[in-house]
Amino acid sequence: MDDALIGTQVPHRRLTDPASAIQALDRAIPGLPALRRTGPAGIDWERVETGLGVRLPSDYKLLGDTYPSLAFGDFLFVGFPAPGREKAWAEDSDDLEILAEWCADAETSLPLRPFPAPGGLLPWATSYSGDYFLWTTAGAGSDEWTVTVASRNGDWWHYEAGAVQFLADLISGSLEPWGLPTVRPSVKGC
Repeated sequence: MDDALIGTQVPHRRLTDPASAIQALDRAIPGLPALRRTGPAGIDWERVETGLGVRLPSDYKLLGDTYPSLAFGDFLFVGFPAPGREKAWAEDSDDLEILAEWCADAETSLPLRPFPAPGGLLPWATSYSGDYFLWTTAGAGSDEWTVTVASRNGDWWHYEAGAVQFLADLISGSLEPWGLPTVRPSVKGC
C-alpha cells in the first residue's frame, strides 16, 4: 500500500474552541446532554499528563470533565481516568503495545509509530470491534493534534480536527466513516 492511499478527510471548519466542539457533539447526539455531570469530574489532568509525559488536548479534557466515560452507538468507547487512578491510567501500556504491532505491520511508505515517538500515535478511544482512534501527536501543541483511525482490518485514515469534533462529525454523518460502520446517535454513560 502506498502512503497516498491513507486518506485524509478535512472538516469544512476546524473547531478550535473546546466548548464549541462539545456543543457540536451535544447537537449530534440528542441524549448526550442528559448525561452531563453536575460539576467537574475531579480528574487530576496534571497527574495524567505527567504520567504520559505530554499535555493532552483541551477538548478531550473538557469532555472528560463534563461527561463520564461514554459508549456511542454501541460501537465506540471513549474512556477517561477515574479520580485517584490517574497515574495507573496513564501508565497502562496495553493499547500502545497492540498499536506498536499494528504500526509495524502497516504497509505504508511513511512509517507509523506509536507514542512516545515524535509525532507518534496515542490512543484516545477504541471500538468494541477492535478499532483504534488515535491522536497524531505532531504540531506545536496538543490542541493542534489530529485524529488517525486504525481499523482492525488494516485501514488507516486521518481526520484533520480534534477528537471531540471527530466524534460529532462521525456521528452526525458530516464525514465518511471509511471502513467503519455508521455510528448511531445514541450514547450511554459508563
